[in-house]
Amino acid sequence: MNRTIIVTDSTSDIPPEMVEAYGIEVVPLTLMFGEEAFRDKVDMTPEQFYERLPRSPQLPTTSQPSPVQYMEVYRNILERNPDCSILSFHISSGLSGTYQSAVMAKSMLEEEGEGITVVDTLSASYGFGFIVVEAARMSAEGKTPQEILETTERMRVARKLYFLVDTLEYLQKGGRIGKASAILGTLLNIKPILSIDPEGTIYAVEKVRGRKKAVARMIELFKKDLPGVDKINVAVGHTAEPASGEEFMNELKGHFTLEEKVLTNVGPVVGSHVGNGTLAVFIWPA
Repeated sequence: MNRTIIVTDSTSDIPPEMVEAYGIEVVPLTLMFGEEAFRDKVDMTPEQFYERLPRSPQLPTTSQPSPVQYMEVYRNILERNPDCSILSFHISSGLSGTYQSAVMAKSMLEEEGEGITVVDTLSASYGFGFIVVEAARMSAEGKTPQEILETTERMRVARKLYFLVDTLEYLQKGGRIGKASAILGTLLNIKPILSIDPEGTIYAVEKVRGRKKAVARMIELFKKDLPGVDKINVAVGHTAEPASGEEFMNELKGHFTLEEKVLTNVGPVVGSHVGNGTLAVFIWPA
């Protein structure tokens, strides 16, 4: 039976123990603090990043792996597993050039690349990390690439997600809102709730005054999105503050029956755009 190898990029924010358990190949993006370059989660951990971010005088920048880097990853996999198929899942093309790099790498491999499928997940963080994990589970069960793609696409469409941003500072620094709006929002203790639209770009759902009200509103939004649904799978991403993720998970228990539960870090690449104190919640029906 030909094996299917699962590849993703580091913005999938899959907990390291799950990456190892399922044999997922993760290609890191690069994070820049001025002239200093760090491979996401390789040279800099989320804990190190969120400790440094508030002290940085300028917003860190990020860059995707080059097509040559992806080509080398694919080629190495094919050399080790000559008859394998590769499914490569990546952050939304509306948020990063990572998907395009992977597509170019596949085309550069010509005939070697025929067994490679590159997927634009139209999502970010564990909003696509969870389908990468499911793909790896299915691969371990011997499912075909087509079976894996059909299942993960259904999961992707069914998934609901919201980000709660604690500060407007990084959205302002990144050019997503104006400085005046950021200052006013900070003075009024405004907490934006964000999501990702069907085209894979971030948009503001609502702006709520105060974190406690924002958390309650997020749960209301999930209940509205999932009418009649009781059992759910949930992942909560936090900015190296697991207690905040656990607290939100406990709040959800009062409204849903939680099946699979994952607590993970929002990694440095995504975190550079939303900042410390962010909560990202991803739900898909059990």
